[in-house]
Amino acid sequence: MHLLRVQVPNFRGLNQVDITFEKDFFPRTFPLGSQNGGGKSTLLQLIFTLLHCSASDEREIFLQNLLYRFNPNQSSGKTILAIFDIWDGSQIHTIEFFSDKKIDAIIFKDYNEKLPSSIPSNTKGFLGLPDKKIGRLSDYLEGENLLFIDLYSSTKNQSSEGKILLCKIENLSSNEARIFLDKLSRKVFLASHITQDFLFMSGEYRKLFSEKKDDSEKNDCSNINSLKTKIPGFFTYDFLAIDLVNQLFIDARNKDRNAIKDGEDSNYHETLLKQDINSILINKKINFSPDLNQITFKLDKQGQEVDLYPEDLSRGELKRLSIYVWLKYNEIKDAIVLMDEIEITLHPDWQYIIISDLEKWEPSNQYILATHSYDLCEALTPAHVKGIKLKLSCSASKV
Repeated sequence: MHLLRVQVPNFRGLNQVDITFEKDFFPRTFPLGSQNGGGKSTLLQLIFTLLHCSASDEREIFLQNLLYRFNPNQSSGKTILAIFDIWDGSQIHTIEFFSDKKIDAIIFKDYNEKLPSSIPSNTKGFLGLPDKKIGRLSDYLEGENLLFIDLYSSTKNQSSEGKILLCKIENLSSNEARIFLDKLSRKVFLASHITQDFLFMSGEYRKLFSEKKDDSEKNDCSNINSLKTKIPGFFTYDFLAIDLVNQLFIDARNKDRNAIKDGEDSNYHETLLKQDINSILINKKINFSPDLNQITFKLDKQGQEVDLYPEDLSRGELKRLSIYVWLKYNEIKDAIVLMDEIEITLHPDWQYIIISDLEKWEPSNQYILATHSYDLCEALTPAHVKGIKLKLSCSASKV
């Protein structure tokens, strides 16, 4: 999958955004820059939430959290939230997410009930509307090849009249569109720092960012890790799960055992994995017990080896290693990978080489990197670098 173009007319701080990501560029990595507050994180989260959560009933709540600020223009019939052009390897699909006053009228005209105080999870059931209205709406959507994505409140006040988010995929029937959206949702990922203000999270979580709390308090209060089972494409850089490293080595050993049966090199996959991890750490080598119960790292210090534990690694080393493990463990391939401020905690040299790292770790992916790093941009051509508001060029200005 490859995101070719994203258009956002008006959402929060984003205004008339229209950015293209060329599919014939190599590598398929695009830095995305703007001034602080310019909307980089908002854009990545909007792309991720719409494309990753729209196909799943279980993830509806994250769409609702994102959209309570999206108040369609009541003076016009149709308000576009976002338009995406997606290349699936053989053709381009144009996906439009929008609200339509005419559809809202089908639901709410002469229907005096408001949204309940707690929106039920099964909004695909149209909030228990009368059968006559459900049939009328279903017939209309089917005839127009539209998908009902979600019903949400445009304000925090759930008692206000609801809005309907719809989706249309050009040249696909509603059934074909639903299948494609489900397939696409499994190919969209977001990586960010745990202290980011995530617009798709609950109001209680987001309230932390309007209060004077330090990062450790935000970490403790967010409970964000418990939500990763509900949002499988979501990842935070701020941890390295050693059990995932263990699993990578177990998988490598299993592949090598199978290779022995086929008469091939018996240590190929494990050796390759070691080489990758050691190259990430540069001056350290990974070391593990035969049963993989304990992993340590060997540091060559003036000719003497010093044992280090995972917690002894620097934040930059842990971050670089965690990204590698995330991509490999989840077998993220042919995907749209959105990464917010990947450069934080990385030395400028590592900010530069992270581009080649991503390309080496999985070249089939498209990477869109929201960044302020000039060094990161310098690893690519100026044409790779995209901007919001300011049209950035690595050769002319810092991001």
